[in-house]
Amino acid sequence: MQADSFEVRTMTEEEAETVSSWHYEAPYDVYGWMPWDEMKKLGIEFGDPELREQQYVTVYRNNLLHGFAQLFPLGGTTRIGIGMHPDLCGQGMGTEFVQAVAEEALKRIPGQEIDLEVLTWNQRAIKAYRKAGFTITDLYERMTPEGMKPFYCMVYRTSAE
Repeated sequence: MQADSFEVRTMTEEEAETVSSWHYEAPYDVYGWMPWDEMKKLGIEFGDPELREQQYVTVYRNNLLHGFAQLFPLGGTTRIGIGMHPDLCGQGMGTEFVQAVAEEALKRIPGQEIDLEVLTWNQRAIKAYRKAGFTITDLYERMTPEGMKPFYCMVYRTSAE
């Protein structure tokens, strides 16, 4: 592994607490989490130890935590959810970051389709996802904490396809 490549690890409880404390500037603040104590008490998302071990990973570069991802099984597909450290967003690392996560998902379950959902207004993320090998395959609305919002579904196209 190259010294400056991304490394994907299973998320620990300490990392989960760290990630839950990240705050994003508007309009990206919709990607924040509830406080760690609440997530842990309710046992939701990475506050659930079993779910955290099965589905959540952290992403490091040069031994520094750069972000996290969820690898969510969805039938014959692995849906990835991605979060980069707020201070690192918009600095040109998104493409390599999301490729590392997609490749980890393929390594864990070879042959699975890899996809993700992204709010249609998030052009910064969409640009990185396209450069990483994702293509838009669907447009739909779904419920968010702020009501119905439009999303793209994007599917990862490996170099073998």
